[in-house]
Amino acid sequence: MAALDEPLTKLVGDRTAKVLADSLKLRTVGDLLHHYPRRYAERGELTSLDDLDVDEHVTVLARIEKVTLIPFKQRRGDRLEVVVTDGRGKLTLVFFNQGWRQKELRPGSQGLFAGKVGVFNRTRQLAAPDYQLLDADADSSVAEKFAGRLIPVYPASAQFPSWKLSQCVDMALDSLTATGWEGVGEPLPAELRAEHALIALPEALESIHRPRTHADRERAQNRLRWDEAFVLQVALAQRRAADSALPAVARPARSGGLLDAFDAKLPFTLTQGQRCVSAEIFTDLATEHPMHRLLQGEVGSGKTMVALRAMLTVVDAGGQAVLLAPTEVLAQQHHRSIVEMMGELAEGGMLGGSELGTKVVLLTGSMGVPARRQVLLDMACGDAGIAIGTHALIQDKVQFQDLGLVVVDEQHRFGVEQRDALRAKGEKPPHLLVMTATPIPRTVAMTVFGDLETSVLDQLPAGRSPISSHVVPSLEKPNFLARAWERIREEVGKGHQAYVVCPRIGDEPDDPKKKRKTAPDDTEDLGAGSDERRPPLAVVATAEMLAKGPLAGLRVEILHGRLTPEAKDDVMRRFTAGQVDVLVATTVIEVGVNVPNATAMVIMDADRFGVSQLHQLRGRVGRGSAPGLCLLVSEMPAGSSARARLDAVAGTLDGFELSRIDLEQRREGDVLGQAQSGVKSSLKVLSVLQDEDVIATAREEAGRLVAVDPELADHPDLRTALESLLDEDRAEFLEKG
Repeated sequence: MAALDEPLTKLVGDRTAKVLADSLKLRTVGDLLHHYPRRYAERGELTSLDDLDVDEHVTVLARIEKVTLIPFKQRRGDRLEVVVTDGRGKLTLVFFNQGWRQKELRPGSQGLFAGKVGVFNRTRQLAAPDYQLLDADADSSVAEKFAGRLIPVYPASAQFPSWKLSQCVDMALDSLTATGWEGVGEPLPAELRAEHALIALPEALESIHRPRTHADRERAQNRLRWDEAFVLQVALAQRRAADSALPAVARPARSGGLLDAFDAKLPFTLTQGQRCVSAEIFTDLATEHPMHRLLQGEVGSGKTMVALRAMLTVVDAGGQAVLLAPTEVLAQQHHRSIVEMMGELAEGGMLGGSELGTKVVLLTGSMGVPARRQVLLDMACGDAGIAIGTHALIQDKVQFQDLGLVVVDEQHRFGVEQRDALRAKGEKPPHLLVMTATPIPRTVAMTVFGDLETSVLDQLPAGRSPISSHVVPSLEKPNFLARAWERIREEVGKGHQAYVVCPRIGDEPDDPKKKRKTAPDDTEDLGAGSDERRPPLAVVATAEMLAKGPLAGLRVEILHGRLTPEAKDDVMRRFTAGQVDVLVATTVIEVGVNVPNATAMVIMDADRFGVSQLHQLRGRVGRGSAPGLCLLVSEMPAGSSARARLDAVAGTLDGFELSRIDLEQRREGDVLGQAQSGVKSSLKVLSVLQDEDVIATAREEAGRLVAVDPELADHPDLRTALESLLDEDRAEFLEKG
């Protein structure tokens, strides 16, 4: 019997099982059967060879056009070149010293060919590819197997091509069919399957791997899509139920306190969105169960203001609040801006401070011992009502008198252990407010942050200026780049300031094989990519070039993660004070940095950044009364996918629209945060962007089921499926919220 949890060694043998485990992370029969085909080929419908990307491992269905055996001139041996075609494009297969393959690789034959796409003499090729011919006289069993049926093409590896996976899947399906699918449970409740006309799991697994028609495939995908959505939403519903049962200290708002004093001194009026979201948060804080809320919104929509008002409410109620930021630059910026906004209210217990005030302290890992000791004392004795810091807040030595609220900025930059370690510092679980500056489509929020209530700020504060964005094709039109630097000089000439952003710091070897040591704050430098183009532009070299060339005479400074914390803080203070004209930086300035006088930004090698990242960077300008300008410099040619991505960013300021574009171009695992933990995504057929109806309905159904049967006592197969999702390797998934 081959039940789903049975190791593959019993089915395919030790050697094959080891290859499947090492190359594709498939260890059980269930892993194998849930490794679904990437696409399906049909006899007579050849793969489009024009769409193949270099360095991609592909499986193509093509027809052999020409076979040539070429002896080596200078040494013994030969090279067999096989040209295959889809009728339009061509691809060369190369075999060394394997002339005997001419007997089976004959012109006119059709087959599946798998390998890594390379380039030689400007011609795309597969070197020593695996293949399986589909002609009747090549292998009658293969031809018979695929006759009148869709051909599954699996996500494969160099060690294990698609058709070998198909053979293993066939063995598993045949074994399970012979036993009547004994041991294979049914995770979806019968009434749910009936209501949504879903086929049984055995039929779905059979049809996803061996469909005879596209209708078979669609029915199978619909059923398996529901499995993924429902099991995940049950897990999230259980987490919501468990969190709502925890005790917490109610922190109701009170009149005449610190919050009212702060609101009274604001020089501007809160937006309607800020007032509505604040009301939602105040209601949550007043309950005796911990708040779990996600606050998201557009760049510059005023999320920090909303978070600060929540923190002041908790201080009014006798508690303390912490704001956790991912980098020292951002923590310092938050501390500086909050102290400035609060004025004397941030000087509680100090000479000249307000009687209603409290201390606002900053804690980072690089602080000197005396300053650090004083901050720790202020937090432990309760003098500091608000603490702002980096990962240093999580250390064991950090204690609070009465921690009531944890605000996590840029949640995706933190792991579950970090967040929970901070929450554990309260006697009772503190309230939690998660902020993200990256707008998230509703379906993604329901899936990734499904255990959090969501608040959205979609209205910009009054006084924010429009931002115009343009792509600068530096190779096609070098005069455009020259004009970009002229525009920077013009903005500085008007009394404004500018950013220049580069994807790399510099002063490290360009050889991608040489691993470079990075500082804790150096994460902005790690996404530069490792393609075959020239190395990405670096901050150090670019700043030197600008200072000696097009921006000579201007005050040009650099900012990146490898600077000392004191140096970073000094540069930001002087830039904020207007003592620096142009700041050349990495993405360390991506979020939180607020300099209203900065009106222009040039992003070098912009195609090396993601869509959402570009949107975040652009949000650093146009924060004052003067309009903003963002120039996206790229060498990518018109018509390329990278250029289309930049055109999309330049074409809209709608972060929610850009987030959809960004997510459509990325793997589903990235959407779910799996890339950060190295964990393979549990979603294979469910699309968090396209399957909104399924996700929303599954969320409702899961909530109803968990409310009646929280431990899933009456649904053992569902409980088993849930345990599979939440195994040790995937437990971190749900904690990303």
